[in-house]
Amino acid sequence: MQVLSVLLDLVLLGPPGSGKGTQAARLAEKYRIPAIATGDILRAQVEAGTPLGVQVKAYLDRGELAPDSLVIDIIRHRLSEPDTRRGFILDGFPRTVRQAEALDALLVELGRPLDAVLYLQVDRESLLERLSHRAEVDQRSDDRPDVIAHRIDVFLDQTAPLIDHYRRQSKLRLIDGTQSPELVAAAIDDVIGSLADPTGPSPGG
Repeated sequence: MQVLSVLLDLVLLGPPGSGKGTQAARLAEKYRIPAIATGDILRAQVEAGTPLGVQVKAYLDRGELAPDSLVIDIIRHRLSEPDTRRGFILDGFPRTVRQAEALDALLVELGRPLDAVLYLQVDRESLLERLSHRAEVDQRSDDRPDVIAHRIDVFLDQTAPLIDHYRRQSKLRLIDGTQSPELVAAAIDDVIGSLADPTGPSPGG
């Protein structure tokens, strides 16, 4: 299994049910860099019953996003930890243009701009089917049918503008998320290979 010796700072974007978590975990193992899932961090706080968790729970139960200021503070703290020195994969952040701009500023401060933003494209019908099935298996409170549709709407309304934000920066790489996880993984590895190889394809988007 190839392990990159260069920094690899990535954002993994995609609507709920697009397979971001699966791909983030695979990338973390293959390239030995942490996958930072804001959703997991927030849910852990909720389960632990911390003051932050109590604050966040009301948003998650409604299928809404936690406030930008709250999430930005969490990410800032996480990126200061030693295991991010070789790189990181942000899964679920940024979710709004304001968060993206805050992340841009933070990474300038740290002197490590993003290498690429991977966007997993999946149509709405497929997302609804995937999330409904996951709700039956995992019984997550934020996977109720009414919340599922709302979460997708929230994504489209607030997160989709990030596509244009990162396209303007020539960071965006589109991945067909309707394929099997193996084919999605192969497509992502092709993109990463082009980043690691200076003779590879020039950035597109």
